[in-house]
Amino acid sequence: MWIDGKSVPARSGKTFLRESPGHGITVGEYPLADRHDVDSAVAAARRAFDTGPWPLLSGADRSKVLWQTAEIIRARKEDLALTETLESGKPIKQARDEMEWSAALWDYAGALCRHLHGDSYNSLGSQVLALTVREPIGVVAMITPWNFPLLIISQKLPFALAAGCSAVIKPSELTPGTTLKLGEILAEAGLPDGVVNIVSGYGDPSGIALSEHPEIDMISFTGSTEVGKAVVGASQRNLKKVELELGGKNPHLVFADADLEAALDAVVFGVYFNMGECCNSGSRLLVQNDIADEFVSRVIETAKRIPVGDPLDERTKIGAIIDENQFNKILGYIESGNRAGARLRVGGGQLPQVTGRFIEPTVFDAVQPEMAIAREEIFGPVLSILTFDTKEEAIRIANSTIYGLSAGVWTRDIDTAFAVSRGIRAGTIWINTFMDGYPELCFGGFKQSGLGRELGRFSIEEFTELKSIQVHLGPRTNLWAR
Repeated sequence: MWIDGKSVPARSGKTFLRESPGHGITVGEYPLADRHDVDSAVAAARRAFDTGPWPLLSGADRSKVLWQTAEIIRARKEDLALTETLESGKPIKQARDEMEWSAALWDYAGALCRHLHGDSYNSLGSQVLALTVREPIGVVAMITPWNFPLLIISQKLPFALAAGCSAVIKPSELTPGTTLKLGEILAEAGLPDGVVNIVSGYGDPSGIALSEHPEIDMISFTGSTEVGKAVVGASQRNLKKVELELGGKNPHLVFADADLEAALDAVVFGVYFNMGECCNSGSRLLVQNDIADEFVSRVIETAKRIPVGDPLDERTKIGAIIDENQFNKILGYIESGNRAGARLRVGGGQLPQVTGRFIEPTVFDAVQPEMAIAREEIFGPVLSILTFDTKEEAIRIANSTIYGLSAGVWTRDIDTAFAVSRGIRAGTIWINTFMDGYPELCFGGFKQSGLGRELGRFSIEEFTELKSIQVHLGPRTNLWAR
């Protein structure tokens, strides 16, 4: 693990293994943290924040560390990408892209270091001058999932560091490798000891210990909505601030007047990218009845041609499923769709591989909004297709889940595009594109898809407290005790 600027074992000496989901062999052995290790990591982060130099540095000095981190990530791209592929099962080509995307987030956060500011108030009377300032919130716990290990910690950590916070991170026990390597990268980039600490282990006990810890000022969590609710409950011990990025059941709306060639590629990419193990997955296709038969047929034919297999093969676009639990969950949803009366058009089973866990790209049509495969997050390569006639009906179906993370709208009519964008309750709407992302644009969800926002110029403010300072000028004349 990485605690107080050093690589350390678990206090108990225990370790755990990680097997490659694409190859069935051991690819990592990591320290198994318990509550004692969490306490050590939190104590180091507390000291670094309360007495260390990091919160007091200028924005310019903090930005140098963040930018250097970005450069080291780029220099170590091949090593980091290989680790992510072996632990997560994602295609190696995609993993390399994710290293570049991660580095770009550190670049952007470095720029924000110099733009954290408050306001002044000079209109409160001749004897009063006031200002508001933003101060770092303190020690931030970060719990991250297995689907985009380095990318998701890079959506959180550099922005907290830009604000002057310290942090304790617990990556998923399924993919801890790149996050642990990030500790060494930050030390090389010049980050003071103790500012970032990383523990590896299971949600119980280490994740729970972080959520409950009285010395943690804020927790930032990405994962399932169910676990997110548990994190909120655990945070009540000291009323720590909570930021959550949770699940999604994101609709892709295709209208009859759309550029269907472009929409086709985006729909297939949207649902099968990262094996569908993606909170932004476009797992629901809502297609206008006028074009439904033709468009659905093209989706099916395209899905059949997507290369699935060894994540280390440069040609692979769909890799292996992360673990046995997720594998069985996906197959369970496929069976649920069959039982509910949806029509299985392609896929639906396990690919016959010698080793590893692979599921065929799967498409259901004749799906009804009340079916589980239309309402619940599957987190796998499964597309549920529904149809609509009017934009009002499309909006109603799109909003018929507990989630509100993202949506895609395909149309050449600007009135339709903006009417639907305004009507869908989701944090991100893509018009005539899907899953594009930029560090400058905020990301987060409505409803049970989360609390707060990551990325964008306001993201640094998530990791701050706002303080008002009032100054009285001249003699105080309105004396109460006179």
